[in-house]
Amino acid sequence: MKAVVCRQYGPPDSLVVEELPSPRAGAGEVVVAVKAASINFPDVLIIANKYQFKPPLPFSPGSELAGVVKEVGEGVSGWKVGDRVMAFTTYGAFAEEVKVEATRLCRMPAKMSFEEGAAFVLTYGTSDHALRDRAALARGETLLVLGAAGGVGLAAVEIGKALGARVIACASSEEKLAVCREHGADATINYAAEDFREKVKTITQGKGLDVVYDPVGGAYTEAAFRSIAWRGRLLVVGFAAGEIPKLPLNLPLLKGASVVGVFWGDFGRREPERFAESLRQIARWYEEGKLRPHVSRRFPLEKASEALKLMAARQVKGKVVLTVP
Repeated sequence: MKAVVCRQYGPPDSLVVEELPSPRAGAGEVVVAVKAASINFPDVLIIANKYQFKPPLPFSPGSELAGVVKEVGEGVSGWKVGDRVMAFTTYGAFAEEVKVEATRLCRMPAKMSFEEGAAFVLTYGTSDHALRDRAALARGETLLVLGAAGGVGLAAVEIGKALGARVIACASSEEKLAVCREHGADATINYAAEDFREKVKTITQGKGLDVVYDPVGGAYTEAAFRSIAWRGRLLVVGFAAGEIPKLPLNLPLLKGASVVGVFWGDFGRREPERFAESLRQIARWYEEGKLRPHVSRRFPLEKASEALKLMAARQVKGKVVLTVP
């Protein structure tokens, strides 16, 4: 089988494509023939040795895929050869075949394409855990999404609307904001061209924000928190801007507000029953037409480095997907 391989830490151009032996399923494992795999920001970090999980070299990057079950290992129940599945891995997805723990498989809705499947679980799972579980976002509340045109950002916009919230989408260009409006955003802020805090004040009529969804970090975290309402919640999802912000702790004190961490990967390991319920909910919303994965670009597996460079340059709208014939 072909696989994209990281043999030394570095930029996307350092990756190579190699022929490797097909994996075999061990106890509790399944081998999936990959049809599509998506690019996520942690994939950029992991090949540069900047991610919290550091697999031993060499390894294949890639944390999200969709495909067909090829082989089922000993002790695995509920899955059979030929099943259409989505899977989430820490690494290894950028290959024609992947060995996955059976507990990391999700059944694809009947009408879902492989490209949608590869773009679904991680982004929508993260945003559902953040908004429903960690923030308890309620109908009628105001949600502001930073980096709203990215994968988790658009997922947060759609889930916010599914929960009945008023959603403000923030991005750095009018082109990105147009995509956010297509996915249901009620209002938008171009934080590269507008006064962020004044625009929030105008949109909310001075009431402030109930929930801030922040996968970006950097300079806008504090600005968003300063615009938060009494009992507001700041969701710390990630740091795509590259800078981990330092928030003055008098701000949550004065606003009676909360800073809430969102670690979807450990959520699945520590709370498997609630994790499974979350996956069932996002699948229901997809079947109801409330969630629409936005795949903006497609590359063949061999062009993974080009796709990763787009992600590193923050030029991705929605999700970029690698396809396998």
